Amino acid sequence: MKGRVVVLTGASSGIGRAIAEEAAQAGARLVLVDVNGRELEGLAEAMARAGREVLAVPGDVTVGTDVERCMAQAVDRFGRLDALVCCAGVMYFGATETMAEADWDRVLSVNLKGTFLCNQAAIRHMLRQGGGVILNIASQFGLVGGPYLAAYCASKGGIVLLTRALALEYARRNIRINCLCPGPTSTPMLRDLVRSASGVLREAVVGLGTTPVGRVAMPTEVARAAVFLLSDAASYITGCALTVDGGWTAG
Repeated sequence: MKGRVVVLTGASSGIGRAIAEEAAQAGARLVLVDVNGRELEGLAEAMARAGREVLAVPGDVTVGTDVERCMAQAVDRFGRLDALVCCAGVMYFGATETMAEADWDRVLSVNLKGTFLCNQAAIRHMLRQGGGVILNIASQFGLVGGPYLAAYCASKGGIVLLTRALALEYARRNIRINCLCPGPTSTPMLRDLVRSASGVLREAVVGLGTTPVGRVAMPTEVARAAVFLLSDAASYITGCALTVDGGWTAG
């Protein structure tokens, strides 16, 4: 990872932030992307003070021109684009019969369309330079269903199969493409969900955090798996959906 240029979306908090910190420790040069410009700048400044090479680029992964600009700025600053991590994501948790069309559209747009746009833009640069690595962050709910998570499951399942399709398409062109499927992880998104849920929804949320190992993951545990898939240690791995879920999907 040392010296490699990694573009990371959804970088300002949760799993994205943990991957950014883990990749920086491995020596990567980082281009951090997020819609939350204030949080993003704070993270970039802290990393720069620690001696990391980092560029913060506020942007919206659902807007094609934003995505193209972010990738272009990475290449302009560092001369190449070695890896992409798509971590930007949102969740809607609630009964399907009361879900607004706008909520469905937002989850699919950020999670699935955003991943597609970022993959497409990064692939164009990687083809010109002779290769690269892409890691898409899906979920255990990209592999199995979950109650009150219809849009989220649809979007994350789409990411898993998008990853596999692209991996096959670009395997002979030196671009490895994998996805990571984290289980319940101690992130602001999960903590906000626990705080806001009540009644039957709260019971369902508690169930989401029940894993065979008896706890939720820490973001660093997911981040270490991400850095492995980005590294040369995973040079023969493409098209995989690696679960980091404490055994959640084993049963």
